[in-house]
Amino acid sequence: MQFDKKLYPHTLISLAMILFFLLLERVSVPLYDGFVVDFIESLQSVWLLFGAFFTWMYIRKAPISEQKRAFWLWSIVWWVTLFGRGISWGRDYFPEEPKVIFRTISVVLIGAIVLLFFMPNILHEVSYKLKSGTFPLWDCLLTVVCFLISDTVEHHRYFSFIFLQDRAYQDLMEELYETPFMLSLFYVAYYLMKRDKSSSISTNADGMC
Repeated sequence: MQFDKKLYPHTLISLAMILFFLLLERVSVPLYDGFVVDFIESLQSVWLLFGAFFTWMYIRKAPISEQKRAFWLWSIVWWVTLFGRGISWGRDYFPEEPKVIFRTISVVLIGAIVLLFFMPNILHEVSYKLKSGTFPLWDCLLTVVCFLISDTVEHHRYFSFIFLQDRAYQDLMEELYETPFMLSLFYVAYYLMKRDKSSSISTNADGMC
């Protein structure tokens, strides 16, 4: 595994978001009875669906191998699962329906991720990327850091006092820090897509020589 240490403009924007979020609670930004949190969650849901759609369009048009195509199909299931988790597996939109329906949806999606992982094409491609792939260092770090911050705020772990002083802002801060996590996750995926496409084109060109 290798790392691209270049600091891209979108990475700086995500970092600025993290620092900016620290100020919002301190200036007592209004919550409008949960409207702000609901609005952010809705934007996140749209972004996750966009991630799935973008990946689908990529694998339809990119000249990549079947192994890579299987890997990116698997990643679509990840995007859909993250979307499902964000809307509580549908409970947010259909709160009156039996809980067993939402439990079933979560089991199916998470189970699909686990089962598909053991498909030879996907397993080999994951192994190949971990051994020989190049990853954007700063985007990877931001993805991990933002996930940990969001989890820390949600469960009051570790250094949660740094990011949350007033419990009234817990939901807001959790959702805010999930935003750069989702952005950075997409940038990592997009970076890998571009490298896959580039390497496939180079391989095809060599084969024609």
